[in-house]
Amino acid sequence: MMTRRVVLSGATGLATAVLLSGCDRGGSRVLTSSDTHPSDYPTVQAVNEMGRLLETRTGGRLRIHVYAGGQLGAERDTLEITTFGGLDMNRVNLAPLTAIEPMTVIPSLPFLFRSTGHMRRALDGPVGQAILDSLRPHGMVGLCFYDSGERSFYNTKRPIQTPDDLKGLKIRVQNSDLFVAMIKALGADATPMDVGEVYGALVQGVIDGAENNQPSYFTGRHFEAAPFYSLTRHVMAPEILVMSMARWEKLSTADRDLVQQTARESVPFMRTLWDKRVEDATAKLLAGGVKMNDVTDIAAFSGLMKPVWDRFVTTPEQKRLVAEIEATGDDTGTEGGRG
Repeated sequence: MMTRRVVLSGATGLATAVLLSGCDRGGSRVLTSSDTHPSDYPTVQAVNEMGRLLETRTGGRLRIHVYAGGQLGAERDTLEITTFGGLDMNRVNLAPLTAIEPMTVIPSLPFLFRSTGHMRRALDGPVGQAILDSLRPHGMVGLCFYDSGERSFYNTKRPIQTPDDLKGLKIRVQNSDLFVAMIKALGADATPMDVGEVYGALVQGVIDGAENNQPSYFTGRHFEAAPFYSLTRHVMAPEILVMSMARWEKLSTADRDLVQQTARESVPFMRTLWDKRVEDATAKLLAGGVKMNDVTDIAAFSGLMKPVWDRFVTTPEQKRLVAEIEATGDDTGTEGGRG
């Protein structure tokens, strides 16, 4: 079964290498991990740091090898391989998880988090743990959350200050029902598209804009075609590091505790790298002539999200966690919703 699935994912040789590299030799174990981001990306470096901590604390008995840059295929493919034990660990976006576990929709809700500090406080606590634990019935152990930035709108036409400024614009989104619903609620035309197609679509006028964090906006060179970047910060959905339940159950209790602890310790390491990446990208964007504006009336946007939330937050457990997130203070102690 595994061979058939690996062939379907287009990673036969690499998956074989993964399995061989992870074989037990003299009681040691190399935990294999996948990431679609390049090797210098903060999530990859964070998992490498986790591996360094594991290797140090076990005298080399446990280590991690990260296959970065999408070597093992797209996230949906590697996620499947992880669930049946072909991969030990995987750093994945929330999008492929929302199709199998409704609780993972919550961190992607538009205008849920008031700030990055608010998001981190909420997901570092019991709410975040509840979302991580919801993956266990699906063959995965959620280890930790990594930042994926504050997503904002950018376009070729004008600054966005109110929802009216979005009306009529064709905005690229990821292939996500939630993101499509958000764009429609704001009055724009949602255009699902692979991120690799965005630059050409902007240049050719196929789309008028998109939404993403500053580092992605910069590295994708989208700012060259769409110089208006408006800080709506509408979504702050994190990414998740998961472990195969099949591998987790083969670890001793002590090793499970160690894996969980080192994963948690990798989070502040990742955040430091990420914050520096945002700072550097923002400076380069401004130096490159990007017209970046704050959006002062966030309530005008968040006030349009009720139908979106009602569609995707349907269970009592989801509603409870959303309420807990809204009641969580941010770094300044502020409480209450953004609207």
